[in-house]
Amino acid sequence: MSTLTTTDTRYVSTSLRLLDDLFGHDAGGELAVRLWDGTRWPDDEPRAVTLVLKHPGALRAMFSTGSELALSEAYLYDDFDIEGVVENVFDLADALAKRTSGWRRKLSVLADLRRLPPAGGHRSGGRGPARLRGRQHSVERDREAVRYHYDVSNDFYRLFLDSRMVYSCGYFETAATDLDAAQLRKLDMICRKLRLRPGMRLLDVGCGWGGLVLHAAQAYGVDATGITLSAPQVELANQRIAAAGLSGACRVELRDYREVKEDQGYDALVSVGMFEHVGLKMLPGYFEKAARLLKRGGVFLNHGIASRANDPAWRSLSFSDTYVFPDGETVPINATLRAAEEAGFEVRDVESLREHYALTLRHWVRRLEAGHDQALHYVDEPTYRVWRLYMSGSAQGFRSRRLNVYQALLAFPDSRGASGLPLTRTDWYAV
Repeated sequence: MSTLTTTDTRYVSTSLRLLDDLFGHDAGGELAVRLWDGTRWPDDEPRAVTLVLKHPGALRAMFSTGSELALSEAYLYDDFDIEGVVENVFDLADALAKRTSGWRRKLSVLADLRRLPPAGGHRSGGRGPARLRGRQHSVERDREAVRYHYDVSNDFYRLFLDSRMVYSCGYFETAATDLDAAQLRKLDMICRKLRLRPGMRLLDVGCGWGGLVLHAAQAYGVDATGITLSAPQVELANQRIAAAGLSGACRVELRDYREVKEDQGYDALVSVGMFEHVGLKMLPGYFEKAARLLKRGGVFLNHGIASRANDPAWRSLSFSDTYVFPDGETVPINATLRAAEEAGFEVRDVESLREHYALTLRHWVRRLEAGHDQALHYVDEPTYRVWRLYMSGSAQGFRSRRLNVYQALLAFPDSRGASGLPLTRTDWYAV
């Protein structure tokens, strides 16, 4: 037997022992691991998810630092791959964190990890980690952050989004509702909540590819303006508006919300999926700006992802911070509503769409995976894996209640306290 074969056998043995120590029975029968030489753990039975270790140093690359970021990068740069439903892996990661919580156990595992060779090879992609400059949440830095996430490729996003390219959760009548129907239903429900009528002026803050402004202008006869910090979104949105013959009724502009002129008030404001970019410290200014843009008696629907109030703050640099949404922040709904009230808004309705976002993300992941080969015409493999991983992890986050998403309808009453709103929500659901 050659030295190389003996060494490789030792790496296989060490890896199998580590898998026993790391996962034990916590995998719940759902996880299989296939080593670089074809060896399978814990046995040859098929499992819901298979981790494919690509080389002898894979487990070291995945777990030696004990950080979420290192584990994510090991997947992005192909130290291992995932076969099956990626969302299920995050439940196993939670079980692993509990299993290795004791420092003595961590030291024991670390000693075994160091018996494996370090990862080698190319560990960067065309995307690379975000490297923002300037003061956090300044207009200039926010532009960089938004462009980092959204200026990837319109064609890439088109692979997994619905036909209107709505990049926020749908509104499902049942779990069997298809994605296009769920997104149209969501757009229409937003318009109903805002009680849009012909001739009203609507501002969509963070409008993406213009799906909502198009629908509001087409179906409700409003004059709709959308703003975004992504130039490719502006270009495609205005192309779609022109193709629909609606250039006189709606438009999308490259603009930060802080740059919108306040001399002409809007009847209604909406923000869907942009709120996560604002930041906790910026909430007072965000809602104060919204109040200055709205006419008295106007309404503002704010739709955003929220964290739980009783969860500890995440202190280390995360995968999302580094590769997905740099400077993004999720805040508890109580902090959002307080900031809105302090700016003069009245909270009229709050609806959780948590289950709807989990369903939406699963649609997106399945569509992305089905379009893997085509995706590689627009992005590299690490970038594809960023989206596969973040959307799968987000689906698990909404399912497990670690994340939520709320639509808050905020009224801006006139000087006499009149909100201009009906006494009930009946009109939202009238066919």
